[in-house]
Amino acid sequence: MRLEDPMRRKSKLITVAIGVVAITGGGLLVASEGGAVLRVATGSVSRSLCSAAFVSNVDPGRVFREEQVPEGGMSYVAWALRYDINRTKREVRATIAGAFASRAAYRNGLGCLLVADSSAIPEARGLAETSSRPTTETLPVAYSHDARIARAIERAFEDPAPNKQRNTKAVVAFHDGRLIAEKYAPGYGPDTPIWGHSLSKSLTSALVGVLVREGRLSVGQPAPIAAWQQPGDLRAAITPDQLLRMTSGLPFDERGGPVNHMTRMFFLEPDTAAYSESVPLDATPGTAWGYSNLGYQLLSRMVRDAAGGSGVEAEAYIREQLFAPLKMHTAVIETDVAGTPIGASHVYASARDWAKLGQLYLDDGVANGHRILPDGWVEYTTKQSLDTGYGAGFWLNVKNDGVVPYWDAPWGMPQLPKDMFYARGYLGQFIVIVPSRRLVVVRMGMTHLGVGTGVGDLVAEILRSLPPTVPDQPASNQS
Repeated sequence: MRLEDPMRRKSKLITVAIGVVAITGGGLLVASEGGAVLRVATGSVSRSLCSAAFVSNVDPGRVFREEQVPEGGMSYVAWALRYDINRTKREVRATIAGAFASRAAYRNGLGCLLVADSSAIPEARGLAETSSRPTTETLPVAYSHDARIARAIERAFEDPAPNKQRNTKAVVAFHDGRLIAEKYAPGYGPDTPIWGHSLSKSLTSALVGVLVREGRLSVGQPAPIAAWQQPGDLRAAITPDQLLRMTSGLPFDERGGPVNHMTRMFFLEPDTAAYSESVPLDATPGTAWGYSNLGYQLLSRMVRDAAGGSGVEAEAYIREQLFAPLKMHTAVIETDVAGTPIGASHVYASARDWAKLGQLYLDDGVANGHRILPDGWVEYTTKQSLDTGYGAGFWLNVKNDGVVPYWDAPWGMPQLPKDMFYARGYLGQFIVIVPSRRLVVVRMGMTHLGVGTGVGDLVAEILRSLPPTVPDQPASNQS
């Protein structure tokens, strides 16, 4: 099935989107916007390897080989790309043919920041080292002894063919709030923060829910974006609901060549939200669906502004309101130079911690006895947006026809129950939530186009191995 890497179009762009570069006779012949293309490439490498080295604490060389090189333009210029990891300064620099330099620097508590090569690094005073925070597992553990579950998880780590590597890094399964199974690749473990890519959008949706619960934001009112409030600007009517549902009219931002709205925003712009608010609409708000990293960066700035306006204040707010109540002790959300959390893409957390986010939604927004999300938020989140398989920050399993525009991939997983909904991210990151069976499954990896993660079959096999669900009994009418 083509479902297994629904973001295959992104694979050709972010990995790293330099197919317009041709190699000739010992030099680089660069097409239009070639300099920007190559800065996207070095920006992607420096940031990714910085986070690998100093957030995840995994082998950055292996991450480079598995994440950056396998496909797209990078494989053609890898011979000219150099990166330097400075563990004393905790930063990574990358160049192509000695030029187009990018630098990413680690900051305590805020992960890695992509900056211009000679720019000063904004301080992150007031944040403790992420690695010093407690990581003791607090959820109940009830490991399953079912051999079928064990075998299903083993298969998730197997490669379909010698030349098709899944690079699965972690699988975690919760049933009824209990950890029933888990497995990790060498170098990864229960406390390894793993890049969630667009799982981050689902977490950002939860943060918007927190603002709604506090009465600080209404999803149905026009979004608080000053730049859109000019007379006659159609964007003035865009709501946070439309941004969450990707129906704002902003363009499908992962199309348009190697330097598109997504890659420009992430790798070339110091203020991601300012860039996002400058992008013209492709459609009248509320009439069309388009995958939107831009919209989620605008939502992320709303979180930052509600927290006080700085990256440090935003991190403290996110930790207090979400990470701490969920006991997501490994979680890190990176920012741009303007201090806006990169809630569209750059959250790192262990597979167990990602599963805790899924458990929050399985438990209707309540964690450890405390309401985190407003009453009814999960139902709101899983309401279908237009004629799509998308809700408000999560993918749904309600649409059997058609494909995701531009990706040519199915909307859902037909082998799983209709009430299933899920978060998914580039290179095969998944949080699969099955309310009717009280199951959450997380799969993390670095799986490229044409390989397939097998996540739908993995979850289906786990479901077949669980005891049948007992239907709720009607309340007694006895006096």
